[in-house]
Formats: sequence, C-alpha cells, structure tokens
Amino acid sequence: MDAGGDGATGATNRKAPSAAAAGSNPKGKGKGKGKGKATSNSKASATAKESSLLKQKSPAEFFAENKNIAGFDNPGKSLYTTMRELVENALDSAESISVIPDIEITLEEITKNKFNTMIGLVDRDRIDEELYDDFESIKAREKRLAKEARFQETQAKNAALGKKVKEAPAARGKGRGEAAFFRVTCKDNGRGMPHDDIPNMLGRVLSGTKYGLRQTRGKFGLGAKMALIWSKMSTGLPIEIKSSMKEQNFISFCRLDIDIHKNVPHIHLHEKRENKDHWHGAEIQVIIEGNWTTHRSKILHYMRQMAVITPYAQFLFKFLSDSVDKNLTIQFARRTDVMPPIPLQTKHHPSAVDLLLIKRLITETTKQNLLQFLQHEFVNISKSHAERLIGEMGPDFSAKMTVKSLTSQQLVRIHQLFRQAKFDDPSGNCLSPAGEYNLRLGIIKELHPDLVATHASSPQVFEGHPFIVEAGISIGGKDVKHVRICFVSYVVLTF
Repeated sequence: MDAGGDGATGATNRKAPSAAAAGSNPKGKGKGKGKGKATSNSKASATAKESSLLKQKSPAEFFAENKNIAGFDNPGKSLYTTMRELVENALDSAESISVIPDIEITLEEITKNKFNTMIGLVDRDRIDEELYDDFESIKAREKRLAKEARFQETQAKNAALGKKVKEAPAARGKGRGEAAFFRVTCKDNGRGMPHDDIPNMLGRVLSGTKYGLRQTRGKFGLGAKMALIWSKMSTGLPIEIKSSMKEQNFISFCRLDIDIHKNVPHIHLHEKRENKDHWHGAEIQVIIEGNWTTHRSKILHYMRQMAVITPYAQFLFKFLSDSVDKNLTIQFARRTDVMPPIPLQTKHHPSAVDLLLIKRLITETTKQNLLQFLQHEFVNISKSHAERLIGEMGPDFSAKMTVKSLTSQQLVRIHQLFRQAKFDDPSGNCLSPAGEYNLRLGIIKELHPDLVATHASSPQVFEGHPFIVEAGISIGGKDVKHVRICFVSYVVLTF
C-alpha cells in the first residue's frame, strides 16, 4: 500500500511540469508557482514537526482546560460547585476532631462597577453602540414597546373581568460580556491548617491531607482547588485564607493564587495575626464569576439536603446584594449533639488491589520478608492465613524470602491469587455513616413529614471496598400542597 501511495504521489507531481512544458506559461510564471509550492511544503513540514514535539501539562493546567470534570461547566454551576466543595471540606474538618460543626456561608453579589474598582479598571462610556451584543436597533425597540403595550392592555382587561393576571415577561437578558461576580466565604470551627502548609494545601493541585483509605466527602480537596483555578480564570483575583488550629495563639492569613502552568502557589501575602478570641478553624474567601439567578433553587436545595443528613451541624447561609429586597438569610438549626463515628485509617483489602498497587506497597513497606508483608500491609490476613497463601503460591515462594527480591512474574502470581482467594469482608470502621437516628431527626427537622421511615444496611463490600446504604422516606410535610414522597439516599464508600 505504501509503494502504491508513493507511485500515485509521483504521478501527480509529474503532471504540473508537463503543463508548463506544453507552453501554458511561457513567461516562466510556472517557476514562481513551483516556489510557492515549495514554501507551502516547507511550512507544512514545519507544522508537522512542531505537532510531533513531546509536550506535557501540569495537573492544574489539565483541570483548567477540562474544568467540566470537576463541575465547573458554566458560571451558574461553578458558583454551586464552589459553595458545595467549601461546605463539605468544612464538615470534614470539624468532624475530624470530633467538634460539632458550626458553618457560615456567605454569597455576596458584586456589581460590575464594584468589581472594576477592585481590580483598578476605569469604566468607559460606549462609543459605538452597534458593536455590543445587547444593542437594540430602533426598529427592534419599537417592536418590543408595542408588544409590551399590547400585553399591558390585555392584562388590564383581564383584571377588569376578574381573570388571573399574568406576570410581565422578563426583560432582555444581559449581554455575553455582562458577567456577574460573587464573593464566596465559608467559615468553620474545624481543625484548621498548619501555617507553613497552607500555600501547598490550596495552591497545588493533587496535594493535600485526604489521601488514604478512609471516608471523606472531598476528593483530595480538588473542588476547592478548582475554585481557585476558576477564580484565576474568571476574575484574576487571589483567594484569602484565615486559619488557626486548636491551642494556637495566632491566626494564619494567606492571600494567594496559582501558577496554572507550573502547578505551584503564587503567594501575595502570608503572615501571622493575633488570635484574641482563641478561634480555631478556617475561613476561605474566593471571588468568582457566577450566576445566582439560574442556580438559586439548587443551592438552597443542597443546603437543605445537608441539613437533613447532618442534623448535628448548624448552617448559617446568607446571600447579600446591593438590592436589599434580594438579601436572604437562612439558618439551619442543630437538632442533636450526636455525631457519627470518626472514620479510621485502614489498609488495603487483598481483593481490591491491582498489580501496580502491590508494587508500590512493596517499595514503601518496612517489612523484610513476605510473611510479614502479607500480615501487616493488608487487612484480614492473619499469620496462619498468610502461611496458607504462600504455600499456594508455589515452590518459588517462601515465608522468609525478602519481599524486595520478588520478580515481576512472582508479583503477577500474588495478584492472581488475591483475585481468586477468599478473604473476610472489611470491618467498615473506615466509614462514618450518619446513622438512622440522625437521618430520622434530619428529615423531621427540615421536612416536618406526616410519616417517616428510615433504614441503614449492615456493612457490605464491593470489590474489596466497604460501603453502607442509608435511606429515608417521608410522606407529606411542611409547605406541601399534595402528598409528597421524599427519598434520601446516603451511600458511603472508601477508595
């Protein structure tokens, strides 16, 4: 096929000079055309060479270009995801030190003029109105006013006849360049962050304290770091963090953004301040582009859902705007002091590991021989069970053989045996289920149902990962015109 292709190409190339030789271009213009082709071919060659160069991207750059993966598809969803990630990180932080969560969330609307002042941009009056996306021609304006006049006339007739009066149609929306900005602030009473670790914990993607086998709401804090990336992309403004740990006599203050190409924090200010109130926890403030109008109901629904499954937590939600009638304050009160158990760090279940993970565990282990490695690096393998497994592996294996000396073929044999052998299920102590008591209280507190029922399964396992399913159902309730069924499902897994 390659030879045929080259022949076809050669035949094509031979046709051009034959046309010139036949006298179609006696003044030598064909020669200039040939130079053009050569230039074009050299450009194509350079482009091909450039496209074949090996390139790499930092994790921050990858997520910036694929922000939809983390839930930052558009301004409305970005506002919702930012608030959600900050709330869930705050809950994890408080629960990790067995402190009853007390969380304050504030969304402050920032007008275009205020935003421009913050970044030092001077507003300019429009010169060429037709240049803008929201420009309305004279003909279009006359048509709109006539339509509004007809609507008002119809409404006046309906009102006179006692008929239902409809609301006026929405005005023309903002132009594409007329973005809306919000200052999102989340304050908690949790663990806080070590002073020196704050820049890397928030300004470096895929770094954090959530690595390990235990239940957490966040995935290595990716959502919070994506909020920082979204802030960088949509406003260019840094985030501000205040943090203090228990018994710490100072508050850490840090203002930073992220170098997306290098995946490193860019620190504007990092200092220690006086902690007069002996507060501990964290307060994160980020300014982003968002859309409150489209995601208002979803944000409030999420806060209510969190209040249902965490009745031991107290949430204070505020929305602030220059228009006082838009301001909103909702408090989701605490109903109980009973908190779920703290999830414990656990080890890998043999049936849930892959070949790469076995190799990594061997590299990191402090155990010398194979027997100790199997006993101490995995759950549910006792000494007698480990000896039986080694006996099943074959004559090339022994209990006292050095674990670092295992060959690639021997590792594959261990992996195959792990997949086929029978092991006891994990205990589930790496989970932190809400519990039927809390789930029932949360539903009663928020929904005021006429009837409620809850159920929690016993710990189960899927491919070596423990999980618990908790569910609640309610009929009727507050602000319900007709009978309504509300189903709440709460699934927890470890990874």
